[in-house]
Amino acid sequence: MIRHVLATAAVVLSLGAGAAMAQQPGSEQRCGWLDNPTPGNASLYDKDGEWTIAVQGGHQAKGDWPPPYKAGEWRKSGNGSYGYGCACMTVKVDAEEKNVLEIVSAKARPLSACRKDKALSAIEKQLH
Repeated sequence: MIRHVLATAAVVLSLGAGAAMAQQPGSEQRCGWLDNPTPGNASLYDKDGEWTIAVQGGHQAKGDWPPPYKAGEWRKSGNGSYGYGCACMTVKVDAEEKNVLEIVSAKARPLSACRKDKALSAIEKQLH
């Protein structure tokens, strides 16, 4: 009985620690269109507008982008593998400049998720 209680307490504590680590102070989740039209250039368009991730020869957010996409969920535009997709990202931002400073994590979403969101659906036409 005591071992069961201790094991349960250990699981609860580890789950709590995992949740705290995932939230990271100063980070927020933003979901929308991830646009990577050319080398070194990327933005995330969400309900609050455009967030600059990278500008060739200039600002570059820390962290990895784009997240891995399933077949058909990344729309190529232009040359190579450049294009856009729908994503949710946990990021640290400079809200005044609308720059993404760090990508803590990123997850690809189906294109339909952004297309169904009224705040995002019209943006896709600008990404072609």
